[in-house]
Amino acid sequence: MPDNNIKAKAKSLAAKLNKPPATKAANIDYQAKLAEHGLTREQVIATERKLAKFANTMDSLVRVPFTKQGMGADAALSTIPLAGDLAGLALTSYAFILGRQLGVPAHKMTPAVRLAFIDMVVGIVPGIGTVLDIFIRPSRKTLGIVHEHLHHEYGITETMHMDRPFLHQSLEDKQQQSRFGFFWRNPVVAWLYLHIPDILGLLVIIVIGWGLWTVISWLVGLFGKTTGFG
Repeated sequence: MPDNNIKAKAKSLAAKLNKPPATKAANIDYQAKLAEHGLTREQVIATERKLAKFANTMDSLVRVPFTKQGMGADAALSTIPLAGDLAGLALTSYAFILGRQLGVPAHKMTPAVRLAFIDMVVGIVPGIGTVLDIFIRPSRKTLGIVHEHLHHEYGITETMHMDRPFLHQSLEDKQQQSRFGFFWRNPVVAWLYLHIPDILGLLVIIVIGWGLWTVISWLVGLFGKTTGFG
């Protein structure tokens, strides 16, 4: 009996040692799924970055620093009654096409399609529709659905190429083509470069805040001198 137990433990240990790591198996599975759709990891990231560029242009071209909230071409188009909203819907369909190219099933895109139609209907209302367009963002909704699909189906977890698509491609070009590529590959330099809009936006907010404080202080001082309460 003891010998049998020893042999059983030895076989169990050998099985564990010969079993491939879970991550390796997952990677092989992801590669198979990519191949099934005739895609490579690089192509998927490049296409998702293209979608992110479009989504940013449509829904958050100008945004609050260090957030994804803002406004873009879709809100601007909604200021043109009906025609602008129809044009926005037509342009948004491009995001759906890119999603399908990445193998996202049509049923997963339904919430984004529904939101695009809601965006068009709401946008017809003058004034209020334009304001609501800032918060109803079908292209970014599509981007979120696509990224979730890529994460589960292909194991792609990176987000910087979709958070800062224009700067991400520019940085990638500098890293690969510039003779100072080693400089641009430095993590700190790369982070600063990708967050240039946030840094500039923060500086603008600081300057505006300082300006308002200065004006208010001057007005308070002027009021005090004029009324004698200073």
